Amino acid sequence: MTALRERLPWWLLMCYGAPALPLAAVTLPVYVQIPKFYAVDMGLGLAAVGGILLAARLWDVVTDPLVGLLSDRTRGRFGRRRPWVAAGSVLTGLPAYLLFVPPDDIGPAYLLSVAVLLYLGWTMAVLPYNAWGAELSDDYHRRTTITAWREGAVIAGTLVAAVIPALFPDNSGEGLWVLAIVLLIALPATVLAAVLAVPDQGAPARQHVPFRQMGRAMAANRPFRRLLGAWFLNGVANGLPATLFLLFVEFGLGAPEQSGFLLLTYFLSAVVGLPVWLWLGKRWGKHRCWCGAMLWACIWFAGVPFLDAGDVEGFFLICIATGLALGADLALPPSMQADVVDVDRAESGERRTGAYFALWGMAQKLALALGVGIAFPLLELAGFNAESVGNGRERDVGIWALVALYSMAPIAFKVASVMLIWRHPLTETAHSALRRKIAEGN
Repeated sequence: MTALRERLPWWLLMCYGAPALPLAAVTLPVYVQIPKFYAVDMGLGLAAVGGILLAARLWDVVTDPLVGLLSDRTRGRFGRRRPWVAAGSVLTGLPAYLLFVPPDDIGPAYLLSVAVLLYLGWTMAVLPYNAWGAELSDDYHRRTTITAWREGAVIAGTLVAAVIPALFPDNSGEGLWVLAIVLLIALPATVLAAVLAVPDQGAPARQHVPFRQMGRAMAANRPFRRLLGAWFLNGVANGLPATLFLLFVEFGLGAPEQSGFLLLTYFLSAVVGLPVWLWLGKRWGKHRCWCGAMLWACIWFAGVPFLDAGDVEGFFLICIATGLALGADLALPPSMQADVVDVDRAESGERRTGAYFALWGMAQKLALALGVGIAFPLLELAGFNAESVGNGRERDVGIWALVALYSMAPIAFKVASVMLIWRHPLTETAHSALRRKIAEGN
């Protein structure tokens, strides 16, 4: 395990982080463009699309723990994470194309079946991929650096997914087609580079612990419980504005032609904020820094209801400020996740990273899916109708529901997340003690 503690060269970190770019470029449209595209452009309706995408995510309750456990137990000359990442990337590419480029006259069954296949492939690739990164170093701060390289690529992929459709403002279907072609090229190329260059040195579990026993061990892991709860709540808080962004810009601001520019501003701000949060995390500690970022986002979200139709300049500032906070959401919690796995490792002597990351992945995906599953039915219940609402008109009940779900509901979830994680016990000092215990056990 000595190699895992050595300083990792930049080129290896770049190779590790590269697959996150196309994997993120798949993810963003599913939460931002696809719900509106299928609900409005394809005519399936808000409530139907929200229910379908939430139902597809419920399949992750089965697949996430299964993939996590199996990747922990995988043995072979290629390691235990790399085979899963390679196979998962193949299974992700084709359903992504089918989802982004649907045939004419599709129905709910098409959306459900393609979404289920895409989520399965994404799970097979991303969960072992994240666990792989957590096992590249045991150092408290170096893990944040590894995470930053991966999440920097996530932001880059998100920018790609935001920019390409924005180049086709009058034809969202054509923009999704171009994005699908880019993904079919970039995904295998980056995964191949990572598989060939990055070591996969996490030792497989020596014992096949029954799932129920492992569940009890996870439930007894107090830092894990606290972080998982905060991760889920903040995931819902981020999922709501992500799902409703295009609808808010079009019907809340009356400026649909600015949606691509504003989305690009949001994610570019996250790129700028990423190194700042890394520096602050080393000074304040990861969990306190993350709390500060969430509270910062809440302050700016509180200004959204005061925007008038056409107030693009005010919303531009909000996109910058909340985008800066996104950098902390991307870099700090995944690094903290790797740390809390060490609590279990110190007790059991095993690296069960995949199982832990499976639960985090499931919580994140369910949280994001709730953004669609909650928001779209509530909008329909409030009388919001995308076909009858006029851009820039006086706000009715449906528009005010859109504004509240976009801005005020995330504040409530983020504040709850802060309250849960503020006293997180696994500080740098506590983690150093865990590392010594692990070293003594080895």
